[in-house]
Amino acid sequence: MPLRAAFHRAAIAAVPALVVFFLAGVSLGAESIEHEFTGSVDLDGRWYPQLHAHPEQRAHASGFAVEPKLHLRGEGDWSFTMAPFFRYDGADSRRTHADLREAYLLMFGEAGDGEWELRLGVDRVFWGVTESQHLVDIINQTDLVEHPNKETKLGQPMAHLTWSTERGILEFFALTYHRVRTYPGRHGRLRSSIVIDDENVTYESAAQEWRVDLAARYSHSFGPFDLGVSVFDGTSREPSFIPHIDERGALSLRQHYEPILQFSVDAQLTIESWLFKLEALQREGARNLQGMKEDFAAFVVGGEYTFNSVFGSAADLGLLAEWNYDERRERSNSEFQNDLFFAVRLGLNDAQSTELIAGVLADADHTTRTMSFELRRRLSDQWSMKLESIILMDVDEEDIIHDTRRDSFVALNITYNF
Repeated sequence: MPLRAAFHRAAIAAVPALVVFFLAGVSLGAESIEHEFTGSVDLDGRWYPQLHAHPEQRAHASGFAVEPKLHLRGEGDWSFTMAPFFRYDGADSRRTHADLREAYLLMFGEAGDGEWELRLGVDRVFWGVTESQHLVDIINQTDLVEHPNKETKLGQPMAHLTWSTERGILEFFALTYHRVRTYPGRHGRLRSSIVIDDENVTYESAAQEWRVDLAARYSHSFGPFDLGVSVFDGTSREPSFIPHIDERGALSLRQHYEPILQFSVDAQLTIESWLFKLEALQREGARNLQGMKEDFAAFVVGGEYTFNSVFGSAADLGLLAEWNYDERRERSNSEFQNDLFFAVRLGLNDAQSTELIAGVLADADHTTRTMSFELRRRLSDQWSMKLESIILMDVDEEDIIHDTRRDSFVALNITYNF
């Protein structure tokens, strides 16, 4: 997305939070306000060793990201948090983008035998327990240009009400202004053969991006068993694509979003050194890979076993295995239609918080195999590093990710925290 458009969308997303904060500041201006300013600066570089599969793609990419965070707290029961984000990338202009990750007013108090919280503004919310993918996580839109693992999310304007009691936690969401998923541009790697248009977006709803989405969630811990049950009624975060030829004869894919209804559950059972995990959903109204509407169910199920103090050291070794399944199979627009994930996690528990995780994702329907490697280590109180590699060992021609078959990469990130 052009930088100007990125700033424009971030500014629109910020309006509700800034208006609320201004009104709060007027009424609470006489109070003394505590403040805390933190954040991070990230320097990163990626190298793609294989020759590109599509014209104009680059073999190297480098840049930086800045994410400051301001937290204000008054004498009353309120606080305000703002966290803007900016990234510059030297290879892909689409990856140079800005976003308002957080900008919300938090108010809280007691209600009956519990406590309530109300967040108004832009925020990020996470649902889920599994490692290979976060299947049920749907509140925020994916910032796909940040990383192909889909874990980075865009800020979402919302009203978020929470009521916590001994019987569990109830959450209600009203979400305004749909965020469009980010995709790599013509010079970027890890993209489809046809560039995805991020400007000419269409919606099935007459309200378009301003349709109000609603969601609710109940979560509770029953001894060793953690359970979350959620419902989402709103605009899909996953687009379908419509081919388009412009006046110059250039072919692109335009994003199209439709309303969906999703019921989901996430659960985790802890038994000594074992963790058993599940995420499952039923989604109605979504379009499949052929562009036809199809209701479907999907799940991720697996477990993790941790060996503590391996070989008499302070290190812990974890073994993970998960199965991803989508009943649409070949009609699914997800790469996790029937995949097995195996990983090893090693935490040294040293002063530098060194952690290593290596995994393999194997497609049970195709020959596709993907390896991932990640090393994290703290260099000092303020500096840290992450060395990462994703290796596409074999990508089946029938696989949805075949266009990225030559996009294995090695990445180094150096982060300064302040």
